Amino acid sequence: MDGIESFPGTAPYGTGERDLLQAVRELVRADRSMRRSLSRRMAIGETDLRAVRLVMAAARVDQPMTPHDLAEQLGITTASTTTMLDRLCAAGHLERAPHPTDARSKVVSATDHSYAEVRRHLSETHDRMRAVAAAVPAPARPAVMAFLGALTEVMLTEGDPT
Repeated sequence: MDGIESFPGTAPYGTGERDLLQAVRELVRADRSMRRSLSRRMAIGETDLRAVRLVMAAARVDQPMTPHDLAEQLGITTASTTTMLDRLCAAGHLERAPHPTDARSKVVSATDHSYAEVRRHLSETHDRMRAVAAAVPAPARPAVMAFLGALTEVMLTEGDPT
């Protein structure tokens, strides 16, 4: 199975473990495919789309997003971030404004156009995903959440700490 194999010196997979991990792998692939498709439909690059999503996520929790914050979260240089922001602002997806408490900095926000584009391309998909989540029996949800959370922790400890 595509990368879901026991390695020499490791314990073999038990009944169903391989299937669970394969399902997660397929979910990750589907997520990547969905994001690639969205970036194509919005006519922006995948990193640009990640930037727009990060800016929108920060706005949902009233957290100002600076170009420096964006560079750190995307793992790119500040020079690359500036070029990307120039491109996204010119395309009408993001806006820069003075930082409310730091005169030396700027904050980045998503435009109404960008929110409308994301809604236009993803609202049906999100509704369908919400329906799938709603179909998980309430008693099973804690176990699903614990499994996904623990798997996320394992993967984060192996990934880039940034």
